[in-house]
Amino acid sequence: MKRLVLSVALVLGLGIANAQAQGVLGGIKIDATLSNFVLSDLDGMNSKFGAGVSVGGYTKLEISENFALQPEILLHYKNSKMEVKATGAETDFQYFGVELPVYAVGQKTFGSGKGFIGAGPFVGFGIDARYKADGMKDVELYKEYNSQKSELQRWDFGVGAMVGYEFGSRLQIIGSWKIGVINALNANKDNAGMLNNTFSLGLGYRFGK
Repeated sequence: MKRLVLSVALVLGLGIANAQAQGVLGGIKIDATLSNFVLSDLDGMNSKFGAGVSVGGYTKLEISENFALQPEILLHYKNSKMEVKATGAETDFQYFGVELPVYAVGQKTFGSGKGFIGAGPFVGFGIDARYKADGMKDVELYKEYNSQKSELQRWDFGVGAMVGYEFGSRLQIIGSWKIGVINALNANKDNAGMLNNTFSLGLGYRFGK
């Protein structure tokens, strides 16, 4: 993972140098999200999609007319449901966090605007996570109880992809997907797996030329 982080940093450094000639742009975005967990070795459980939202901003490093690097910072609220298959009982997983994706973006002018598609890695950090069930006190999933490991660990790392269109007014419509590759579980990580999985659709607005 350290090598990957260094590689991303090197690419960003080269991109910034080349982008000086092309331009450095920026913008803001807001997304509606649907998120759940991809489960393994949890045969009695089912993870259902829940609605959430993310807001943030990005910097766009224009390497050439048809290629750019786009690092982002996003603050998100996610909600997903865990269902016990045998009984149908559900608990809500609610979590807040920060994500830092970096996309390699291909772009091309279409009509009065520009279409774009991108892919790249992301790193995330959880600020608060808890599950809620009827008649129960909220359980904080990043907290240690009785000196035992927390249920979830805060860090996430994965890959993402996006596709969108920027109108002549600089307004953007963007769809994206992110999948974690690090087990979200902490206390039971040797026996089961949970990977964060998120789809989003939102709007952006680009500043600059």
